[in-house]
Amino acid sequence: MVTQPGSGAAALRSGDALARPASAQFGARVADLGARVGDLDLVVDLGQRIGSRIWWRGLVTCAALCAVAISFAPDLGPVAGHSPAPLPDAQFAEARTLAIAPLAYGGDTGRRMAPTDAVEPLTDTPERPIVELRATLSRGDGLARALERAGVGAAEAAQVATLVGEAVPLSDLRAGTVLDLTLGRRPNRTVARPLDAMAFRARFDLRIEMARVDGQLVLRPIPIAVDETPLRIQGRVGSSLYRSARAAGVPARIVESYIRALSTQIGVPSDLRSADRFDIIIEHRRAETGETETGQLLYAGLDRSSSRDLQMMQWTSEGRAQWFEASGVGRQRGGIQQPVPGRITSNYGLRMHPILGYSRMHRGLDFRASHGTPIVAAMDGTVSGAGRAGGYGLQVRLNHSGGLATSYSHMSRIAVSRGARVRQGQVIGYVGSTGLSTGPHLHYEMYRNGQTINPRSVRFTERAQLSGTELANFRARLRTLLATPLGAARQAGAPAEAAQAAP
Repeated sequence: MVTQPGSGAAALRSGDALARPASAQFGARVADLGARVGDLDLVVDLGQRIGSRIWWRGLVTCAALCAVAISFAPDLGPVAGHSPAPLPDAQFAEARTLAIAPLAYGGDTGRRMAPTDAVEPLTDTPERPIVELRATLSRGDGLARALERAGVGAAEAAQVATLVGEAVPLSDLRAGTVLDLTLGRRPNRTVARPLDAMAFRARFDLRIEMARVDGQLVLRPIPIAVDETPLRIQGRVGSSLYRSARAAGVPARIVESYIRALSTQIGVPSDLRSADRFDIIIEHRRAETGETETGQLLYAGLDRSSSRDLQMMQWTSEGRAQWFEASGVGRQRGGIQQPVPGRITSNYGLRMHPILGYSRMHRGLDFRASHGTPIVAAMDGTVSGAGRAGGYGLQVRLNHSGGLATSYSHMSRIAVSRGARVRQGQVIGYVGSTGLSTGPHLHYEMYRNGQTINPRSVRFTERAQLSGTELANFRARLRTLLATPLGAARQAGAPAEAAQAAP
């Protein structure tokens, strides 16, 4: 033992040191190995650090995993099975007579046998004694032409058309009319088959039947009774007028007409409320044979929860059909319709001409639009000019009431002719770049008593008003329509879907 001044002393003996247990040493080694494995990057990104030791270690690990996966793949070898022995020729022939053979074999299937003395050879293939077929009238087609295409001779087809024309005008035959034909036996193949019978629906209320009696064609018209009670449908507007009307059974085109009629008096859908109720009356025809036919919208009503109710009926006044209120007041026609759906790029007034290069009075409005865009009439009028007009290019000029006139220039194509009457919104031409023009656009001018004016300065309103006998006739017709009970047309025939939408 060694001591130094001011220091402590300790005595150590070899027997005093205790050896660590084996289990503790194993646990320490396991913990050290776990720490090393945790620090080991087993999932290596092979797109990074290519060529390094870590990258090669990842590549080897990936290859090893793929090899192990492939080694566990199942064996996809063929499965052994039993193949039956082929049938002898005699048994195969018997089996073939009982089997369903491919159509390509034709008469070669089945048991063969030699012809006997009962077989008589044919010099020619016999024809069918009669041929029953259907022919359909095409658009712009005639009855005689359709019969000729079906195999009827030209002379007989003309005779049939004459007979039918005596019972019903041939112009009443619509495209899509189906002709049920029966063609008889002919003496030889060089002539057309004779028409033995024909039947078709000439009109909704008329069926035509024709048959050969004692060698002569006899026509028999068969009238069909038709119930023309209008169809009335009511329902609640709800979240969507269109969807609610369609759910109530109103055809799509009638809903569109109904919305257009309402739009002449109120804003749709801005002025509608969910509690409002629509009232629609439609032309409706039901034949005794069960067919139905829907015509035009007759009455458009709207029971409004927060404003005045609307009752509107279409009426023809002064040669023009339009919607009138129950009081006989027609729709309001306000302002001037924009001729093309485009932005105004140049206003009325003095400007620098883009081609001539100096200031010049611009006597109209320029609308930007793509080439070929339809141009419509701003108002009702008469075409006073249609053709080329110098720097204006192709131009259409319209005269309107009240001393007003309009012109539409730089067209690519004109759709009306001089002297024709046009309605507001009718297509009169198409946008182009003819004349002094830098690109496709419409130059629109307005005149009052022959002098150009700013088109934006004109605002006017028209209202059609019925009076006298015409107003009395209008109201009488309206009362008749309003007397139509709900779902009357459907109640007269077979049951159909509900005529009234669910509230």
